[in-house]
Amino acid sequence: MPPAPCPCGLAESYAACCGRFHDGGLAAPTAELLMRSRFSAFAVGDTAYLLRTWHPDTRPRKLALDPGQEWTRLEILARTGGGLLHNEGTVEFRAHYRQRGRDAFMEENSRFRREAGQWTYLDAEA
Repeated sequence: MPPAPCPCGLAESYAACCGRFHDGGLAAPTAELLMRSRFSAFAVGDTAYLLRTWHPDTRPRKLALDPGQEWTRLEILARTGGGLLHNEGTVEFRAHYRQRGRDAFMEENSRFRREAGQWTYLDAEA
């Protein structure tokens, strides 16, 4: 039986996809891959990765995830910049989740900035 696909929605297994970023061995090369890996971190409860990839100017001191919230699916709606030759980018997405037996989603246009060669989540555009 093949491994389940990564929570981020790409076809690879978690280990071959976002898990390789979560374990600290590699950094996400684009803003979209960082966005996908952060969604997967929410799905698997990896708060250390979320904090590590948060821009230092906007990073909270600590992060507590809601254990009753199950992140189920990610849709990338649009992106600007964020590529291998950029230092800034945005990724607009819809993140689906299940909480207290109900399906819901949130939409955000996240801003990313490359710091010391590594993509970081900066904030969400208003």
